[in-house]
Amino acid sequence: MKPELTADGSYTFFSEEIGEYFHSTQGAKEEALLKFAKPCQLAQKAQQPIVRILDVCYGLGYNTAAALEVIWENNPNCSIELVALELDLTVPRSAIAQGLLNSWKQPIPQLLRLLAQSLQIHSHQFQAVLHLGDARATIQQLQQSNFQADAILLDPFSPPRCPQLWTIEFIACLASCCQANGRLATYSCAAAVRTALIAAGFNIGETEAVGNRQPGTICSPSATDLPPLPTKALEHLQTRAAIPYRDPLLCDSADVILQRRQLEQQASALEPTSRWRKRWLN
Repeated sequence: MKPELTADGSYTFFSEEIGEYFHSTQGAKEEALLKFAKPCQLAQKAQQPIVRILDVCYGLGYNTAAALEVIWENNPNCSIELVALELDLTVPRSAIAQGLLNSWKQPIPQLLRLLAQSLQIHSHQFQAVLHLGDARATIQQLQQSNFQADAILLDPFSPPRCPQLWTIEFIACLASCCQANGRLATYSCAAAVRTALIAAGFNIGETEAVGNRQPGTICSPSATDLPPLPTKALEHLQTRAAIPYRDPLLCDSADVILQRRQLEQQASALEPTSRWRKRWLN
C-alpha cells in the first residue's frame, strides 16, 4: 500500500477496492484526535483505573494510537484494555512497515507493532486483542464475552460503500458492548446512521468538522452533556435519508442491503431528502 500525504503531515492509504481513503485527506492524525479520542472524553476517562476501548475497523491503527496517547498523557498509570476488529491484516502491517505510526509517542508505535505481529498483547498497562474477520461475526463473539467499552471508535468506510457495518442490527450489537456511561464516536453524520444509533438506545450529538468535511457524531446510552444536533440535522432525521440500513441476520451482501433500503425509501411517506436539501440551500 502506498502512503498518501494528508494536510496535517500525516499519511493514509487509499483503498482501490472500496474507492475511498482510510482517513480524511484534510488530516489523518487530526481526524483520529478530533473525531474519535476527544469526543469520547478519553482525557477525563483516563482518571479511571482501567479504560476499555472497542476499535471497529482498526485499519492503520490511528484511532487506537490517538486514544492511547490522550489517555497516557493525562494519566501515565491508567491501564487500557483494547479490543480491535479488522478485516484485512495487511493494512495495519503495511502501516507499521512504512513507519506511519512513528509520529506518536513511544511506547505506542512499539506496542501497535507488536499487536499487528502477534494479534494480542498482555502487559501490565495494556491488554489488547486484534480480532480478524467480518466485524459482524466478531462483534457477536465479543457480545458473548460480556465486554463493556468505555469508548467505541466506529470507523468503517462510508455507508454507501460499506453498508454492512452501519445497519440497525450491527449498531445494536455495538450498543450492547457499551458501558452505560460510555461513548461511541464516528466520523459519519449520515441520517441513516444516526437513526440506527437512536434505535439502539443512544443519545446523540454532533462533533466538530475536520477541515472541510462534515461534522461527525458522538453518542452515549446515558450522557446528556452531548453537543446538540443543529436544527438542520434534526430535520434531516425526518426525511427518507434517515431510513436505516438493515441486515436482519448480519450476513447479507452490500448490494442486498442497499437494495433493501432503496425499496423501503421508495415506499416511504417521509419527506424526500431533495426537498429538505433545497429548503436549506435557500
